[in-house]
Amino acid sequence: MDMTNIGFIGLGTMGRPMAGHLLAAGHRVFLHDAAPVAPDLIAAGGVACKSSKQVAEEAEAVIIMVPDTPHVEAVLFGKDGVASGISKGKIVVDMSSISPLATKEFAKKIEALGADYLDAPVSGGEVGAKAASLTIMVGGPERAFNTMKPVFHKMGKNVTRVGANGDGQTTKVANQIIVALTIEAVSEALLFASKAGANPALVRKALMGGFASSRILEVHGERMVKRNFDPGFRIELHQKDLNLALEGARTLGISLPSTAVAQQLFSSCTAHGGKAWDHSAMVRALELMAGHEIAAV
Repeated sequence: MDMTNIGFIGLGTMGRPMAGHLLAAGHRVFLHDAAPVAPDLIAAGGVACKSSKQVAEEAEAVIIMVPDTPHVEAVLFGKDGVASGISKGKIVVDMSSISPLATKEFAKKIEALGADYLDAPVSGGEVGAKAASLTIMVGGPERAFNTMKPVFHKMGKNVTRVGANGDGQTTKVANQIIVALTIEAVSEALLFASKAGANPALVRKALMGGFASSRILEVHGERMVKRNFDPGFRIELHQKDLNLALEGARTLGISLPSTAVAQQLFSSCTAHGGKAWDHSAMVRALELMAGHEIAAV
């Protein structure tokens, strides 16, 4: 089935460019957001809707891209929510990063209404959203995934179905653990190098050619050296994701000690007014402890 009419709810930092790609690809896109819909999306042919319910009534598939679990729940099941407008044979796709456990419950409720549910969180941040190069990790029925796959490829490059409902969100949490811990490792390494008197910019350049090379050393290492902590991806959002990891670990009866440390470093940044800093600014918590700031010599 060719998905022509797509709904898109949540048009913030990520959702706005993602919806823009769907419009550019020729889809009819029905839009709703807490704020007024951006004029550029309307100019591109987007149709503004007064509620999530109206989006669900008009579209064959509804994409949701909002900050956290309670927001998704409100969009789906609140007053004039998606559930009150959805009908048999349609697909609901949550591309937010939220609780895997809540996702499983949301999926059951939507499926009881005759619609399919996919959790399809993304990695790649604002840069990836604008470049249509997001990594998309999907949980849910294979038939719905196959239907939505061409739509996903308009917004991202690496699109993988990892399993059943909730598995997409679990994969995103795993992603955020690796990202946070790698930021912490890069922070410690460049702080050490800088305090020892080496030029951190040149140290980073040298390390980029070795086994320690990573996308985070490349992009966020540069942010640390150049002191550019405008988000990107806000610390408060990464804290939300690590909370999901730590809550999940508690439920599963496992220990994630380094994840807990990374969360504490983010909390230190927040205590110093940094909840809206880019997550690469985790380095500032370590700098405060060291009494030393990384800077190019």
